[in-house]
Amino acid sequence: MTISDMADCIQGTLLTGTIYKNREVKTGYCCDLLSRVMAQAPKGCAWVTVLSNVNIIAVAELAEIACVIIPEGISVPESTISRAEKENIPVVSTELDSYEISWRIHEALTGGKN
Repeated sequence: MTISDMADCIQGTLLTGTIYKNREVKTGYCCDLLSRVMAQAPKGCAWVTVLSNVNIIAVAELAEIACVIIPEGISVPESTISRAEKENIPVVSTELDSYEISWRIHEALTGGKN
């Protein structure tokens, strides 16, 4: 699934424009502890986090994350968006909560199969 397809699936908006909208999303990952994300996030995942500070972009780049998803309509500072654009890390915003995002990504990637 591409980031563009995933954004549609979760009713999301690409905050970083259309950069890398065709990048592949292999799986999802939910976590708000940056050290855990650095150690455990699968490469190519869509990372769901309520964090929105600029540090998430550095972690996403280090962990080779496909994109960052900010749930619940949480505001993302312009400094984070600017850094994301500079580092080519797409950031998606949605009004959905983390559970619904995860469920929709799982369904889209597996066709509803476990």
